[in-house]
Amino acid sequence: PSIGDGECDTGAYNTESCGFDGGDCEVFNTMYPGCGISSPRYIGDGRCDGGDYNTAECGFDGGDCLDFNAMYPECAVVQPRAVGDGECDFGDYN
Repeated sequence: PSIGDGECDTGAYNTESCGFDGGDCEVFNTMYPGCGISSPRYIGDGRCDGGDYNTAECGFDGGDCLDFNAMYPECAVVQPRAVGDGECDFGDYN
């Protein structure tokens, strides 16, 4: 990670003292003020990520999980892309 490289890095980088990663996190922080995920680049990347990404605070992964959530409203898995991928998964997926 690097300050001001065009990519929002979290943790110590996304703090007031580091200029919110040299300004890289300003848009992310404005759009998702309560979203405390580790990799902001996954938000709105076109792929539904589960867990902390698929929350109201994170805009349901920047909108990536809206279709998944509509189809499977009670399905809370870490990797939603594994649901309906043609492979039988075990645990929470089965």
